[in-house]
Amino acid sequence: MRKAFFISLVLLLLLTFFLIWYFQFVQFKFGYFILGIIVILFVIGLYDVNQKTHAILRNFPVVGHFRYLLEKISPEIQQYFIETNTDGRPFSRNIRSLVYRRAKNVNDTHPFGTQRDINGEDYIGLRHSIYAVHTHDEDPRVTIGNDSCKQPYSSSIFNISAMSFGSLSSNAVKAMNIGAKKGGFSHNTGEGGISAHHREGGDLVWQIGTGYFGCRDEHGNFSEEKFAEKANWPEVKMIEIKISQGAKPGHGGVLPGVKNTAEIAEIRGVLKGTTILSPPSHSAFSNASELVDFVAKLRDLSGGKPVGFKLCVGRTEEFTAICKVMVSKNIFPDFITVDGAEGGTGAAPLEFSDSVGLPLEPALIYVRMTLEKFQIRSQIRIIASGKAISAFAILKNIALGADICNSARGFMFSVGCIQALRCNTNECPTGVATQRASLVGGLVITDKSERVYNFHKNTVHAVQELLGASGHTHTSELSASDLVKGDEMIKLANRYLPDSVNTQV
Repeated sequence: MRKAFFISLVLLLLLTFFLIWYFQFVQFKFGYFILGIIVILFVIGLYDVNQKTHAILRNFPVVGHFRYLLEKISPEIQQYFIETNTDGRPFSRNIRSLVYRRAKNVNDTHPFGTQRDINGEDYIGLRHSIYAVHTHDEDPRVTIGNDSCKQPYSSSIFNISAMSFGSLSSNAVKAMNIGAKKGGFSHNTGEGGISAHHREGGDLVWQIGTGYFGCRDEHGNFSEEKFAEKANWPEVKMIEIKISQGAKPGHGGVLPGVKNTAEIAEIRGVLKGTTILSPPSHSAFSNASELVDFVAKLRDLSGGKPVGFKLCVGRTEEFTAICKVMVSKNIFPDFITVDGAEGGTGAAPLEFSDSVGLPLEPALIYVRMTLEKFQIRSQIRIIASGKAISAFAILKNIALGADICNSARGFMFSVGCIQALRCNTNECPTGVATQRASLVGGLVITDKSERVYNFHKNTVHAVQELLGASGHTHTSELSASDLVKGDEMIKLANRYLPDSVNTQV
């Protein structure tokens, strides 16, 4: 191929010179242009055959570049020309369109029947009642805070899940917080700390990760003084200890160096421009007993605000051990956030995203049943996190054991995310998951904050309609029996919760 390429170029070059000479170039004005192109192709081909990095370019000079061009735009080709309305990953075109329509407050109905294979094994549906009821129009609330909590929080059933400033742009964070303020729902800061962009008046859930960003000392360890200062800010309503997340359980958070600006570095207490790898585990505790004590400490330092922890379930015996310690010490978190292995993130090793952790559905059932076995379910609210975007997804998670649902990518869609799958490159074309000022400027805060509000309002309204169709008036009345194949999901979870679990302390 290399020899054929250069022979072709030489022949083309000779032909061009002949034509220029024959027509004296006065009549053949295009000749020099062709000559210029041939020279450029010759230089590119010469470079290709001499470079030692890409075998394709060495074997197929010039032509091989088309392979890399097509590879670069392959996600767009896949998304716009190949995938159907139902097979997009991680979210189908139908689901993305649903969010966009609700965020824009336009018609969100769907024509001509379902496009799903409802006879397939994966189908899960709602067992509706012929005696449907009319539910209240307002957003149902759930109070978070047990007997040890001095400042319980009245939460929406649908809130913004953890996303850090750094992973998201400043404009995206501001838009979400303003939307949360208007809609009366909470905004989780993610483990990157509380930035000025989070402080637009919306209720905050401050997430404390293994890097202790915003509350770390000069050695990267937890600082009680810095934590107490921020935890007592009035907009901080709850504290969440991040043990693990679904997209990369057992792996610390990752902030690529290209996204670590001077502002972000100052907020986090790290060096600008460096790739930030949070430790895979906490230094403030190393076992169940210390974790439970840490919960009590944060509740005390925050003035009695609700404190909980977030985890993706892996070794179920470790969660059982935590429950035993809770009972023995009579110390209970106010909530537990359960993240499924299908959860998302801006940057994670593929093996962690694809192959680590329990999916949300069996994990939710497992956590609920374990808390019930220890007779402590009434003390602890369960928050479900992981691909909860549609009203049915929220209702399903609550039926399986959750009290509340959080969504990250759903609210990203509401501010303009198009699932370009470039969150980890700093090249997000919509300005949502990038720190490039030229791209961030394209995200208009006033417009997108309204869309965040609309998405939440319309989705909760759809939850209420589904709830009424099931014959219930409040989400607390739901159970797995309200779901088609709910019994099969219980059996699946029982694989992780054998009857022999010892609840003796």
